[in-house]
Amino acid sequence: MESIQHLLYEAHQASTSIKLLDDERKKTLLNRLAVTLSENHEHIIAENKKDLDRMPDTDPKKDRLLLNDARIDDLCTSIKDIAALPDPAGQIILESTTANGLSIQKKTVPLGVVGVIYESRPNVTIDVAALCIRSGNVCVLRGGSDALYTNICLVNLIHQVLHEFGLNSAIVQLLPTDRKFINELLTAVKYIDIIIPRGSQQLIEFVRENSKVPVIETGAGVCHTYVEKTADLTKAAAIVVNAKVSRPSVCNSLDTILVDRSVAPELLKLTVPGLLDYKVEIFADEPTYAILKDLQYPYLQAATPEDFGREFLDFKCSVKVVDSADEALDHISKFSSKHSEAIVSQDKQISERFINEVDAAAVYINASTRFTDGGIFGLGAEIGISTQKLHARGPFALEKLVTEKWFVRGDGQVR
Repeated sequence: MESIQHLLYEAHQASTSIKLLDDERKKTLLNRLAVTLSENHEHIIAENKKDLDRMPDTDPKKDRLLLNDARIDDLCTSIKDIAALPDPAGQIILESTTANGLSIQKKTVPLGVVGVIYESRPNVTIDVAALCIRSGNVCVLRGGSDALYTNICLVNLIHQVLHEFGLNSAIVQLLPTDRKFINELLTAVKYIDIIIPRGSQQLIEFVRENSKVPVIETGAGVCHTYVEKTADLTKAAAIVVNAKVSRPSVCNSLDTILVDRSVAPELLKLTVPGLLDYKVEIFADEPTYAILKDLQYPYLQAATPEDFGREFLDFKCSVKVVDSADEALDHISKFSSKHSEAIVSQDKQISERFINEVDAAAVYINASTRFTDGGIFGLGAEIGISTQKLHARGPFALEKLVTEKWFVRGDGQVR
């Protein structure tokens, strides 16, 4: 294949048919998709294994790639949750009649054709397709070569359902993984309405720098948890361990622990057992290194400046001792990717200052950053976590897959 122009054209043409689907038919279609996935567990897992077998066990992206029975069940539940949400398109935002009798409405309408570039995450294939169908959009998917067999399998099942409903399969389009086609996608202003990169900082920066199509950035998360001196340290240790080890390969996992000097020895003592269970490698500043060495923590490295502001996506984290909330806030301001940040504290004044001053899509008091998720926030699912401020911020979910359009009805009025 020398060009993907014909695929992009077909996606653009398919946007008309998906817009015409009524609310009940979209719900029925999505519920049928959930059943189809459930009926094809074994086939999905077999195709996913082909991808998993090509990736070394040491690669932290392997967890992102894995689809097992539980995760497929979660995808089915997510699709049903999306189907149950109200259609964000067709909502009247404003309605008025002018003095000369013009009827004016502002309504929400689908974005059109949504292009998504992502890495090693086949669940994104299903989440994006379901969200776009529910909101009346077409999606053009460019997944990574790591998940090739899984993505082909999932999109074939989606196409099977679209055909059952007599719909154009180009409503959900899977592009070739050859990198030579990426620039063609990024410059397809005639056919693509928005591009959403989901993956590494390198991917996001490449898309932002090379796209002529409007971009919404999602994915990169450099997440901090600040343990302030008044914190309940037992709770703090549980929060820190959960944020790091529950699923380290995702963007809302913890990368840097900031801890007040006066409570650092006790916090680290309480945290070490949970981190040790997962062999978490700690990149420690000088005070932390001394404490952990005394505790005989085996997976210990002296931190370099590059270890702060680093998204690890693995069983690794950095730790820095601070002398005040001011120092913690300055550090987060300097190194945050504006994704998710947390404070553990019993001081209400400092906690409120933190939650109001920190510039991030989601800010937590006494809770793990791992909760930043469209499903957890009641949005059904998300395409990604937006770290920018225009159009969408935080979980980029169903409600944001629309734009506005003015409808004006007259009877011969002229100006």
